Amino acid sequence: MKIVSVVGARPQFVKCAAVSREIRKDHKEILVHTGQHYDPEMSEVFFNELQIPKPDYNLWIGSGPHGKQTGLTLAGIEDVLQKEEPALVMVYGDTNSTLAGALAATKLHIPVAHVEAGLRSFDRTMPEEINRVLTDHISDILFCPTQTAVDNLRNEGITHGVHLVGDVMADALEFNKEIAEEHSTILERLGIHPKQYLVLTVHRPANTDTREHMENIIGAVGEAGMPVVFPVHPRSRKYLEEYGMWDRLPANIIVTEPLGYLDMLKLMRHASKILTDSGGIQKEAYMLGVPCITLRENTEWVETVREGWNVLVGADNTKILAWINANKSASSQRDIFGREASVRIRRILEEGAMSLK
Repeated sequence: MKIVSVVGARPQFVKCAAVSREIRKDHKEILVHTGQHYDPEMSEVFFNELQIPKPDYNLWIGSGPHGKQTGLTLAGIEDVLQKEEPALVMVYGDTNSTLAGALAATKLHIPVAHVEAGLRSFDRTMPEEINRVLTDHISDILFCPTQTAVDNLRNEGITHGVHLVGDVMADALEFNKEIAEEHSTILERLGIHPKQYLVLTVHRPANTDTREHMENIIGAVGEAGMPVVFPVHPRSRKYLEEYGMWDRLPANIIVTEPLGYLDMLKLMRHASKILTDSGGIQKEAYMLGVPCITLRENTEWVETVREGWNVLVGADNTKILAWINANKSASSQRDIFGREASVRIRRILEEGAMSLK
């Protein structure tokens, strides 16, 4: 079977690495990198560390307004699909690349499989929410990471082709965490010690594009009383410079360039707490047993909140600082994201689940 897999951003590289290892055992995969994340720190290093085969196509779309980025990506993927004539197109997550890949395939009557289907934040102001809802409604096979995701799809009338497989990022983390432990020297390089620092990531427009939000977040972590490692997304740096904050960050903040997967994995694994507005990092924090403070008012990963390992604080300075200083212990860990999702995905495809519609 020939499968075209579409990726474009860091979290998709991680998910694709796990699934590709499985489907390439018996099938031909054509990998299309849209170039949505295109700098070496945001892209190339992930392919190298995760041992992902080099893309067969790189569309070099780059950044830009959502409509333009999605349109250019759709056109580029359409060209690839007409040339390759795959049996199936696989898309991941909730980026513009995801929606463009699904649209291009659907218009050419090629079945679509959506990995990480059914997630909902119920916040239509988030571009990611629009992407995931539309992608789910035009997909033929929907691979859900949790029962909540299955329930969300059922509530929208989607029941055909839905499979609860678990989370492929759990596969990636399990495969790589000991490799990271052995090979990454990030703690030594930064001069920090296990459980004596925080990790901060901020990249969503709801935070970066609002000066007050960035001031609240940076102000709170500046009072944390311990080092805060801040791998800076290009978008975050741009706005910190625009707001005049870049050159006056608090002294306890350790700024780094975006980190590779292995460095980031080791950094998160040994943190005291993680502060983030990333969906994937909320989930990885749970898998690593590290409390997470989410800089959003909502989350797709409601299970992590229910289990007591994640708290939603938005960009409220007081709440952020309170949860940094909180000593409340989380509940014991439950395996809510499953195991061997990638194996289940391969088996479902081989059982002919794509012959829908």
